[in-house]
Amino acid sequence: MRNKPVTQVELLDPTTAPLLVEDLFAGGDPGPIAAAFAQVPELALVALPFLGASLGAGSTGARVKELAILRTSAVLACRYCVAAHTTVALDVGLTDAEVRGLRGEVQWADEFDDPAELALLAWIDEVAGGRGAVSAAVTEAAKAHFEDYELVELTNTIGVTMLLNRFCSALKLPVGDDTLARLASGGFEVDL
Repeated sequence: MRNKPVTQVELLDPTTAPLLVEDLFAGGDPGPIAAAFAQVPELALVALPFLGASLGAGSTGARVKELAILRTSAVLACRYCVAAHTTVALDVGLTDAEVRGLRGEVQWADEFDDPAELALLAWIDEVAGGRGAVSAAVTEAAKAHFEDYELVELTNTIGVTMLLNRFCSALKLPVGDDTLARLASGGFEVDL
């Protein structure tokens, strides 16, 4: 068992969860995000389906969504989300080198050659790491490869990921032992 950060709030379980959210635990441990949201059932019942829809493959596909989620999480330095989505990114087919680029271990521009993905990564960096509007050049490049509805969906994914990054970091949500073991076996650091 590895040392995990102490969470800022109690993560509920089937014995402590309010009746309104007991279904969250029907299939076992729902993970720390849901276990934290269970503290406020009225919020959990609305937020968790929205989060699932926002982070699911959607119209852009799982690979593109994971580019957005993992890169955003790295920009915001969310320990929990970077760890969790490193494994998801590998599972949806990103290469080890691409994942390391998204995590910021190497320059992402050196690991990707698809013009649409490069345009998306520049968009992500400006949305997640910038202030104000996205620059005209980055917008023009993104619009050359993505339809408006795709940019809306991807920008929503970036924004929702930013919310979760702050949520998970502020509450010090723990990375699961299975995820830690998988990262270690792949030579990935947990704390970047």
